[in-house]
Amino acid sequence: MKADPAAQLRLLDLQKLDAAADQLRHQRAHLAEDAELATLAVRRADVLGRSRDQQIVVDDLTSAQEKADADVEQVKARRKRDQDRMDQGLISNPKDLERMQHELETLERRITTLEDEELAVMEDLEAAQSELTVMQTDLAETDERIVALTEARDEKRAAIDADLARIGDERGPVVEDVPADLLALYDKLRTNKNGVGAAELRARQCGGCMLSLDAADLSDIRAKAEDEVVRCEQCQRILVRTSESGL
Repeated sequence: MKADPAAQLRLLDLQKLDAAADQLRHQRAHLAEDAELATLAVRRADVLGRSRDQQIVVDDLTSAQEKADADVEQVKARRKRDQDRMDQGLISNPKDLERMQHELETLERRITTLEDEELAVMEDLEAAQSELTVMQTDLAETDERIVALTEARDEKRAAIDADLARIGDERGPVVEDVPADLLALYDKLRTNKNGVGAAELRARQCGGCMLSLDAADLSDIRAKAEDEVVRCEQCQRILVRTSESGL
């Protein structure tokens, strides 16, 4: 393949732009914020799931406390009713009065038992609510961090996208200076050679594979016409000759 030496030199400009674009795309795809956001998303899902389960525990204990409160109040109301009847002298029969006294003692013991149960439920509820509050705080802090990271990530993406757009604008005129067949070869090599399709031959070394050329290869290149497109014998990339090639 033959190409004007100036067009071959433009390949180096093109390669520089493409390498910069590749680096930017790599940065965009591997932002630290994205990695942390992925971790936070897993953490948030876990905390959210546990907080929902804990909310059920709190709700159940709240219902249990309400029932315990109602049970205590119901027995206290019965005790008051019986006590009022006795205080008002409405029970005159000694046997009935004795039976009522025993019933009041039973109600007192029942109230004590219910109040102990009520206190135990209240303590369980307080502990469960405290645990739920910790989870809710954790969730709120995680959400705040997610918002901050998302904003920072989006700013970085916007900056990278702006740089990519600028490189795209600069690339257009360079591509116009490169013949179609040479450009096609360059693009093919870039695809197969980790993004590097053309490299400078500098100080007798290939800028693509970074290997030095032996005397025979250098002699062969030296004998080629200036418009001959040279390939590295080691990596097969396009070798662009310059005044720094050492030929």
